[in-house]
Amino acid sequence: MTTFGPGHFCPIVNYLLDLSDLQNQYFAMRHGKSEANAAGLVISDPAIGTSAYGLTPEGQDQAATSAAAAVHLNTDTLIVSSDFLRARQTAEIMHRQLQLKHPVRLSVALRERYFGDYDQKPDQHYQEIWEQDRLDANWSGHNVESAYAVMDRSSGLVLALEREFQGRQIVLTAHGDVLQILQAAFQKVSASAHRSLPHLSTAEIRELQLQAGKPM
Repeated sequence: MTTFGPGHFCPIVNYLLDLSDLQNQYFAMRHGKSEANAAGLVISDPAIGTSAYGLTPEGQDQAATSAAAAVHLNTDTLIVSSDFLRARQTAEIMHRQLQLKHPVRLSVALRERYFGDYDQKPDQHYQEIWEQDRLDANWSGHNVESAYAVMDRSSGLVLALEREFQGRQIVLTAHGDVLQILQAAFQKVSASAHRSLPHLSTAEIRELQLQAGKPM
């Protein structure tokens, strides 16, 4: 997996494009409502997000409710989570609720998208960024991590998990933009289309299904 820093150009990289099927079953789980959501703030700097702005009480309840409803997941399920506090707490609640055999695995590949100069600013700026994404998935103005850079790291993680495991259920616990863009990777469409795909609500669990064949 190639590593691209915030604001760097990323070629069109989707590590799932050439795959026709998957050895494992993947689920996206967005973190529950966080203190950043409640405050209406963009919190994407790992120096802050990995230790602060965890789940609100409502977010904790959301995670527990979603986990309780996930009767399709077996105790051998593996959770791979962003190391941001809000995602990690969501993953830990799910792990306890389902009494899973394997510890939560943390991955920087699932970290919140880095929003550069918009970090710690009002979350109304998301709309501006998404409009730029729609026009150009390589847009990285204001030091924002491009949509294609997020697709590179998130789809690269799935490829690595495919090489490590077989026949497993794997839950990827992360953030709104990361999971929207990862959905685009599974659907084999441009990262610029990520906001046109069905949105994940806070603490929602959704199966990620690979589009068969290669994109047109």
